[in-house]
Amino acid sequence: MGDFNLALVIVAVIVCVLVLLVNVYLLVNYQHPDDVNQAYFPKLVVVLGLSIAAISILMLPADVANRQACQHAIYNGACTLTLPMKALWLVVYIADAVLVFLVIPFAMFYYEGDQDKSIGKRLKSALLWVLTSAVVCGLVLGILYGLVGKVDFTVRHLSSSASSFPSSWSTFSSSQPCIGSSNRLCDAYGAPASSETTWTMRASFPEYVVALATIVGSVLFTIFGGVGIACLPLGLIFSFIRRPKAVITRSQYIKEATELGKKAKELKKAIEALHQEERSGSKGRKWRKNVKSVEKELFLLEDDMKALEEMYPQGEQAETLWALTVLGYMGKLVLGVIGLIVSVAWVAHIVIYLLITPPISPFLNEVFIKLDSVWGLLGTAAFAFFCFYLLLAVIAGEMMLGLKLVFITIHPMKWGGTLMNSFLFNVGLILLCSISVIQFCATAFAYYSQATSAQEIFGHTLQSLRGIKYLYKYNVFQYGFVFLAIITLFCYAAFGWKKRKPSGRFQLSS
Repeated sequence: MGDFNLALVIVAVIVCVLVLLVNVYLLVNYQHPDDVNQAYFPKLVVVLGLSIAAISILMLPADVANRQACQHAIYNGACTLTLPMKALWLVVYIADAVLVFLVIPFAMFYYEGDQDKSIGKRLKSALLWVLTSAVVCGLVLGILYGLVGKVDFTVRHLSSSASSFPSSWSTFSSSQPCIGSSNRLCDAYGAPASSETTWTMRASFPEYVVALATIVGSVLFTIFGGVGIACLPLGLIFSFIRRPKAVITRSQYIKEATELGKKAKELKKAIEALHQEERSGSKGRKWRKNVKSVEKELFLLEDDMKALEEMYPQGEQAETLWALTVLGYMGKLVLGVIGLIVSVAWVAHIVIYLLITPPISPFLNEVFIKLDSVWGLLGTAAFAFFCFYLLLAVIAGEMMLGLKLVFITIHPMKWGGTLMNSFLFNVGLILLCSISVIQFCATAFAYYSQATSAQEIFGHTLQSLRGIKYLYKYNVFQYGFVFLAIITLFCYAAFGWKKRKPSGRFQLSS
């Protein structure tokens, strides 16, 4: 069947179906009880968004496998029966941008709208917000594309002199394989620096949209990913260190439960006061700050309640629950150690392969290639795992900074307790950062993913766009990522192992 990779097509279809089923399973089990049997449109957006994010990450290994089907072709264009990866990349990332900037904001505006209003008014309000945002984004994109939507390639003009065709082959030998005796290399090899010039061409509009979305995602990815790649494994390890060592007595449980009950009443009064301010229309800076404080306290209160339930298991199967709690913390320790190894490998690879010129070693690129030689999908699976790990680090970083910084909203993902607005926010963050994760992986694993459509989009066009190329030329995002990872590592190692002190009486800021 020539270069047509039937096995790759079958695997791609099966993986897409599995991704869809897994995301439906996650939605059903993570959703809040208040959202059961309602909010169907936001749920559809969540499943679609998670599926596109997962498939986009898996497309890079598929791109590598698709290129391997062309390995016997003289040039890429000879492979007419393989998957059209470049078109698929653009379709996926245009869909990604539409979801992030249009569909998800519409779903969030509709879901968070005033429940007292009719469905028509909520739809109208959400649609107005989204249309306004779409017009602004469209104008900005159009202006930027018209002014600087060009690609500047640095090229060198090469030329070489011609030699007459030899009449006899007797002069050629292993020591003299070339025509002539003076120059063993093409004259163009020693072309002067003045022969370099800039070749300018206009980028396609879809590629430009992907590029700008990648820049926005790269900023978020650098901040959240740099913090998260350190706090994700350390958080699991320190969770084991801070674990409850033994079951508390009933009197201790009653004392702690009473304190939590008082705290819950204080928060209830604060929430009622904020509702009254909202109805009166006074939703200023102070109100938003108080809402943020209440959200943080509610999040910490739920953690305290869960910790108290772990320290005093109740019911007929109390001993079994305690045993499962102990095993759960041991599992966190194991996952934390594995995650720490992966995080160190990531940071080491960035330094060795990307920040040092020329690279000291291909490092993880060689690991993936050797794993592929052991079993065809082993290197692909390892590659996909490293990419997914970066997405988990982004979510962990967003959660940690959300608890520390006032201007970042907390959107926790909890089993059986995640509201749709938190789902939508995290899906939007995952989609926005997934573009940057793929670009980051395509750069970090350029040796493993060479000659792929992803390399053409992210490795050539993106890094040559006018005004943007300098961010990649000087490795701004890579340096920022490593810097934040090291700072977070030292800060978390110094203070993260300590148990959080109980907060005092909660009051709204006046």
